[in-house]
Amino acid sequence: MERDLIAARDLAASLAVRAGRLQIERRDTLTVGAPKAHANDVVSDVDIDSERLIVDGVLEAWPDDAIQAEEGHGRDGSSGWSWVIDPLDGTRNYISRTGPWSVCIALYRGDEPVVAVVHDPAAGETFSAAAGGGAFLNGTRITVSGGTELGRALVGVSFQPNPRTKERTARIVRELLPVVGDIRRVPAALNLVYQAAGRLDGGVAVDTKLWDIAAGALIAREAGVVLGGRGEEFSTELTIGAAADLLPELAGVVRGALTA
Repeated sequence: MERDLIAARDLAASLAVRAGRLQIERRDTLTVGAPKAHANDVVSDVDIDSERLIVDGVLEAWPDDAIQAEEGHGRDGSSGWSWVIDPLDGTRNYISRTGPWSVCIALYRGDEPVVAVVHDPAAGETFSAAAGGGAFLNGTRITVSGGTELGRALVGVSFQPNPRTKERTARIVRELLPVVGDIRRVPAALNLVYQAAGRLDGGVAVDTKLWDIAAGALIAREAGVVLGGRGEEFSTELTIGAAADLLPELAGVVRGALTA
C-alpha cells in the first residue's frame, strides 16, 4: 500500500510540536514516577501524556498501523507500516532543567525508515526528513559538515546511564577526548540531528533503544552523515556518525576503545 510520505511527515511534525508545547506548559507541574530499568531511568506523567497525544493522532489518521513506543502505548498493526515513537528523549534533562530534550517520531515501511521528525521544544526547532528527499530544519535543507580533522572535531556522546553502559562509555571517552577537538554529551536523537545540521562533526551513541535513534538516524543519513557501528552497519548497541572523510578515523578510535 502506497502512502504520501510528505503528508505523513507533516502530520508527524504537527504532533511533535503539539507534544512539545504540552511539555513546555507542564514543566512546572510534572510528576516523576518510579524508575524503570534502573535508578537513572526516570519517567514523568508528561512523558506518558505526550506519547498518548502522538499515538492518538497517528491512529486517527491510520488506524491499522503498528506502534512501537517507549512508554507502553505500542500495538500490532495490519497495514505493513509502523511508527517508532520516543515522546521525550532526554527526560533527565527535561526534569532537571539541565539540557535539551526532544520529541522523536519515525515511520517505517516494513523494515525501512521512510519518515522522521525530531522536534526540540525549547529551541523551537523541527528537524525532518522523508526517504530520498533530503533533511530539513524548520523547512530549510541541512547538510553534514565536512573537511574537519579529528583533532579539531566536535563530537557528540550519548549513552544510557546504567552501570554497564557508563563503564563502556567511559572507555570510549578516555580514548576519544585526547584526540578530538572536544566532546558534548547530548541525548541520542539530538546528537544525530546536530550532525545532520553540521553543528557536530561526529557522534557516538552507546546502548540506545530503537526509539532513541530511529528518527535521528534517517535525518542524519538524508543530510549526508555516514553511520556505522562495530561493523559497517550502525545498531542500538553502537552508532557512530560523521562525514565520510572523518568517519574511518573516528570509528577506529571508538572501536579500539571497546576492544582494548
